Amino acid sequence: MTENVLTVDTVLAVDALHISFDVDGRTVDAVRGVAFGLRRGRVLALVGESGSGKSATALAALGLLPATATVTGSIELDGRELVGADRATLRAVRGGRIGTVFQEPMSALNPMFTVGDQLAEAVRAHRDVGKKAAAVRVQELLQLVELPTSVTRAYPHELSGGQLQRAVIAMAVSCEPAVLIADEPTTALDVTVQAGILDLLRDLRARLDTAILLITHDMGVVADLADDVVVLRDGQVVEQAPVERLFAQPEHEYTQALLAAVPRRSTHDGPVSTAGSPVVQLRDVTIEYAGRHGRRVTAVDGVSLDIAAGEILGLVGESGSGKTTLGRAIAGLVPVGSGSLSVAGTDVAAARGNPRRLREVRSRLGIVFQDPASSLNPRRTVADSIAEPLLLHSDVRGDALTSKVDALLDAVQLVRTVRDRYPHELSGGQRQRVAIARAIALDPALLIADEPTSALDVSVQARILRLLRDLQRDLGFACLFVSHDLAVVEQLADRVAVMHRGRVVETGPTDVVLGSPVDPYTQRLLAAAPVADPVLQRSRRAAAVQRAG
Repeated sequence: MTENVLTVDTVLAVDALHISFDVDGRTVDAVRGVAFGLRRGRVLALVGESGSGKSATALAALGLLPATATVTGSIELDGRELVGADRATLRAVRGGRIGTVFQEPMSALNPMFTVGDQLAEAVRAHRDVGKKAAAVRVQELLQLVELPTSVTRAYPHELSGGQLQRAVIAMAVSCEPAVLIADEPTTALDVTVQAGILDLLRDLRARLDTAILLITHDMGVVADLADDVVVLRDGQVVEQAPVERLFAQPEHEYTQALLAAVPRRSTHDGPVSTAGSPVVQLRDVTIEYAGRHGRRVTAVDGVSLDIAAGEILGLVGESGSGKTTLGRAIAGLVPVGSGSLSVAGTDVAAARGNPRRLREVRSRLGIVFQDPASSLNPRRTVADSIAEPLLLHSDVRGDALTSKVDALLDAVQLVRTVRDRYPHELSGGQRQRVAIARAIALDPALLIADEPTSALDVSVQARILRLLRDLQRDLGFACLFVSHDLAVVEQLADRVAVMHRGRVVETGPTDVVLGSPVDPYTQRLLAAAPVADPVLQRSRRAAAVQRAG
């Protein structure tokens, strides 16, 4: 049953909200009659697929929608109407009464100024204080989000992703807002860093009595942090309820479909490996970079791995563990310092000095990246993007090329009418299918998939994972699947390798490594990953607190 109960502790009340956009003379409805109440000291999660109206609703509260938007209905903050409010009111609300935390912290901070200067600016923008008082407040904020004092002198690029997000959260709560809008605040973070950010948000809610509006497609995060959930579809609320009831007894078929699409650990029979001979072989591979002040930094330290034909190897670990460097080395993009590395029988290290041989190696592999929008040329049509590897590495031309592109579109389950569209005209899931079609165009011996689903909605993610699994079964390529989502890896991979500080600390069959991990680091990774079950997640969190105490 859908609930929309406004109480005396409701701090943000949304009622009959309607948002439409003028797109080339057409009116497109993005939000239709949305209503909910956000209560003080509670977390309300807005969930739904891309285009459901989640971010548009949040931006409407801040008055940040573009001029092409028309907003009707009501958004009240502590009884003050924000729809149609003047600029002075909205400026006071933004960063003052409403703080905002975005998905990518680097884009929220100015790279030209230190973190301390930017925190002080946020304080002084809404408080009539001098530099000294602002500096004192900055130190209080750093302590609040558990960052060292030295961060004040650091520039954004000198901080880790978790530190950056903590700094952004400090900025968002600098003026003790009544509402904190967290728009995908952990999507780009590793599971251990994500766990720390979720703990921080939970702690801030308790200490500051702040209401949090959480926007996310990660149902594990919803289960871990939210008190209440509002499910949006095509701009309308289809269901809202307390988090435990929504997960246990979802009533609307769309909510049921969303929850069914969530990868869940230890709830499947596991992939069936039909592995053949090794396609990728690494023996004692070490890769170093030139660091600051002439120091050498070891990114990969003595790694030995095999990936067989017909096998999916999941590579997991935190940022900086060496996952991406290893994948780039296999693709011949990074030189190997020592050890041996071969792909499809070709020595990659030797091939790097021979352009013709390196071209041959790269013709045997395909790569699918996290963000298809940045990996596809915006000036090329879908057909042109898919055809490019064939033009570079084969003699296929003319009608044969057209037929091959159509066959690839069929393989990734895209209608052929998209062949003349450009990337910006496709959805995120469609763009990723185009990227996969391009990656398999040359019938690769190896497919490298680097976080290919982390930016996608759960339902789209589920379809892309099924597509990858079906293609791998039909075409028989070896696959290196790099991800920080352990549930996705468990669902897809035959074997898992866990990297930590450049080394592989544990490897083996997926059910063994993720079911009964031996290495303490693997155990910490698994403990940090939230599960899409609020009751179980609460018990896991309580057990972790008890162990720490």
